[in-house]
Amino acid sequence: MGTQEAINNIIRLVGGQGNINKVWHCMTRLRFDLIDDDKVDQNEIKKLPGVLGAQLQSDQFQVIIGPKVNSWYEQMLNALESKTASEPAATKGRKSLISLFMDTVSGVFGPIVPAIAGAGMIKGLLAGLIALNVVSAKSDTVIVIDLIASGVFYFLPFFLAVSAAKIFKTNEYLAAAVAACLMYPSLIEAAKALATHQDGAVSAFWLLNTIPVSVFNYSASVIPVIFSILALSYIHRWVDSIMPDVLKTVFTPTLTLFIAALAALVVIGPVGIWLGKGLALFIEGLFSVSASFAGLIVGAIRPVAILTGMHHAMTPIALQNFSDRGYDMLMPMMFMANMAIAGATFAIWRLSKDRQEKTVTLSAAISALLGITEPALFGVLTRYKTAFIAATVASSLASAFIAFFGVRLYGYILSSIFSLPAYIGPYFMFALAGVAMALVFSFTLTTLLVGKEQAKQAR
Repeated sequence: MGTQEAINNIIRLVGGQGNINKVWHCMTRLRFDLIDDDKVDQNEIKKLPGVLGAQLQSDQFQVIIGPKVNSWYEQMLNALESKTASEPAATKGRKSLISLFMDTVSGVFGPIVPAIAGAGMIKGLLAGLIALNVVSAKSDTVIVIDLIASGVFYFLPFFLAVSAAKIFKTNEYLAAAVAACLMYPSLIEAAKALATHQDGAVSAFWLLNTIPVSVFNYSASVIPVIFSILALSYIHRWVDSIMPDVLKTVFTPTLTLFIAALAALVVIGPVGIWLGKGLALFIEGLFSVSASFAGLIVGAIRPVAILTGMHHAMTPIALQNFSDRGYDMLMPMMFMANMAIAGATFAIWRLSKDRQEKTVTLSAAISALLGITEPALFGVLTRYKTAFIAATVASSLASAFIAFFGVRLYGYILSSIFSLPAYIGPYFMFALAGVAMALVFSFTLTTLLVGKEQAKQAR
């Protein structure tokens, strides 16, 4: 069975095109917002070649594909567009706030992860080269490589705006225009002058001497732009509904942009900045109470979060930490979790007797080592519950260990074994020890637990 046939079967088994309200993807999963979840045949979908798993989570049906998900997604869109639309489907009931939040976060960040992960990898390798004195920090080479690596993060609001516009079903170019207002040089330069206490620095610009536009640097910000585009979607629909047809072409985008940009600059942007700072302060407060305890908790919930598709919820906090503080302590824990999952999967590979199973398991273990854990979790560890427990325990202990020593990361990077150069510096030895701990603990614990189970079954 080819990929296209498998995709056609997925469409049929989720209830047909008429049952699909929306489909998008993250780095490894096709995500469906369906009209009627009861029409889904999960067991048959799981049997399709190329499908690593399937689950219904928070009113969202997820099909785990792995690294080829983007190709599958594009072919699915073509398949959906080529089919004749059936009768309009019934409207789905109102979702819970958690479901809406997860849909939004995964929908906005999923498509842009390759860009920020690729740039983060370059940034991490560059940091390693500088730390090892391979290149001079002041050389032209570093300037060129840094602009390649940092451009995505500096102009992150544009990426988020376009991605959010697709999720909120509004005009992508108007969304980019709103992001451009937040990124305009006069605002950013004023924010930098205020931050460095320069003479003549102002905390706000005054529109018509009555409306304050607070001065903030929105480059690399996350929350302000997402909420601004959400507001844009409602403003655009409202303006379009009241505008006479003869005036819509010119005045709908004009009025929409003016109102949305003003709302972003005056209300949403500043509130988003303070909300982001509040989230970061909450995480920082958790660490200030007990770094090890914070690591123990975050490390324990990370494998479960990946399994349920809720792991994207931590991405905005990590990115906000990079923007506000220049570093983050959550992503190193995500790194530990991935290594623990890899270690447990390698143990299953070693214990497996079936040749076909060993091949699949080894592939999943290597994938986890490279930062893609879904094949290991859904294809291997869900079949060995004690192995999943072992990976969770190892993740928790390793995360507590690195948190105790204050391991932090200075730029977003995919949590893979190739991320290690990004940690070169004061915390490198502790990060290295944490990786070794996660791999060895999970491998050893899985070997003991699963091996004991196999021994009992053999009696």
